[in-house]
Amino acid sequence: MKWSFLKLLTTTAYVTVFLLLIGCKQSKHQESTKGFSYSNSDSIPFISVHRGGKNLFGYPENCLETMKYVNDSIPAIFEVDIAQTKDGKLVLMHDNSINRTTTGEGLIRKVTYDELSKLYLKDDYGNITKFKVPLFSEVLSWGKANNVILTADVKRSVSQKAVIEAIESADAENTCLLITYDLNQAKSAYRQAPELLLSVSARNSDEFQRLLNSRIPTENMVAFTGTRLSSAKHYKAIHSEDILCILGTLGNLDKQAKARGDELYSKWKDLGVDIIATDRPFEVFNALNKSN
Repeated sequence: MKWSFLKLLTTTAYVTVFLLLIGCKQSKHQESTKGFSYSNSDSIPFISVHRGGKNLFGYPENCLETMKYVNDSIPAIFEVDIAQTKDGKLVLMHDNSINRTTTGEGLIRKVTYDELSKLYLKDDYGNITKFKVPLFSEVLSWGKANNVILTADVKRSVSQKAVIEAIESADAENTCLLITYDLNQAKSAYRQAPELLLSVSARNSDEFQRLLNSRIPTENMVAFTGTRLSSAKHYKAIHSEDILCILGTLGNLDKQAKARGDELYSKWKDLGVDIIATDRPFEVFNALNKSN
């Protein structure tokens, strides 16, 4: 653990250490995706770490070392972005360009993996680190070996089929969810891999009803309800189908909590949110554990 960093997480160092030690123990015993249901929500991490970890000094986004660092401190799910190099390698990268997050320049689709492997990742503050852009296969292997759940966000330039094949090749179906953004994407993913758990868009009752009317089993669904708060009624309707709700606080809601107080995360969870997808995982963890 990085004790100098942990001192920043709460105003009381003893409370911080206690909470994070609990998190370390829990993170080693997370449920596989087979346990992802509302009726089993107590055993599932309530934090999804956006881009594998953002805004951490010395730790870049979409970086395996960053995920290891966070996972050593708190139980969490990790959302990662899947891009593809010129020679067809699947890697973790959010932007179309490598300029912001690496020491190189250019579009990811025009760079070979050999060229990419010679570069170094930069953190969100522009600091060059010793870390490299990871292959998706490396991250899948780490997740499987440590029973850490990943959610794969497939960039538009990457085929859904290629990502599904990578998950199946790593035998990581039980530790990886596939993110879909509309019903057509969800149907396509289910046809190709009926064993996979899917993050499906259910931002309102109409969108949710279309999912229920599809041939995708509800046990394959985790409902992403968007980046705005929904009503308690909407969360309750999703729960009635034994489906978990994910709220994306990344962006405006994270900014609200930072400005008004992290206790807002507890209020949002009490509204019916099961998993909070955030850029502030440590603050969410402390806020929700403090309220228990």
